[in-house]
Amino acid sequence: MIAPLIAALLIGASPVDADRQQATQPPPKEQPAKDPAINVNWLYGAYVPKDVPLEPLSGTERRRLWKQQTFLTIGIYAKTGLFSLWDQANDEPPEWDKDFQGFGQRFASRYGQFMVQNSVSAAGNWALGYEPRYERCRCEGKWRRVRHALVRNFVTYNSTERERRPQIGMYAGAWVGGIVASTWKPAKDDIWEEGYGAMLTQVGFGSLANIVGEFAVEIGKLLGRK
Repeated sequence: MIAPLIAALLIGASPVDADRQQATQPPPKEQPAKDPAINVNWLYGAYVPKDVPLEPLSGTERRRLWKQQTFLTIGIYAKTGLFSLWDQANDEPPEWDKDFQGFGQRFASRYGQFMVQNSVSAAGNWALGYEPRYERCRCEGKWRRVRHALVRNFVTYNSTERERRPQIGMYAGAWVGGIVASTWKPAKDDIWEEGYGAMLTQVGFGSLANIVGEFAVEIGKLLGRK
């Protein structure tokens, strides 16, 4: 009686059954890989590294990029704070006090302007199929890279990622953002002038941001960072 029982237990615990049990177990879940298409630096914005192919973004990727740049990246708040400090120092608009409350009003105004600007720019680029990111130059030589950074502030690529087109979406976003921001300021100046002023700001700030993004690796090495 005991011998058959032991034999039955040994057979039940055989390696064959163990292998079957392992085969029926569901495989471990893999962690989703980080999307290399969505690279947003807090200082110079969305970019494509030099060694990454430039491929069109899907609609989902465009929405994720807009969300990152408008709400989830510290860069939008750093940019807002920088421009708010400039407005505070220049007493613009003068109807807002130069105290903490006045700074809060200027900060909220600038953030609203940049939120509108990012939204209009993202929608325009999506509708036109234009590239919203800055791609680092696939070239050598400092001056060629500087020229590439400056030119890319005025032109981008269509859906082919090869043919260049004017930065319609980006400058339309800056123009609309400036106009909308003028509507909630206490002294409503010429709204068209506010829009054109925002476009000129994009010319200067966008060019500088592209240059920093182009030479970010070299700048990081000088600062002793990876």
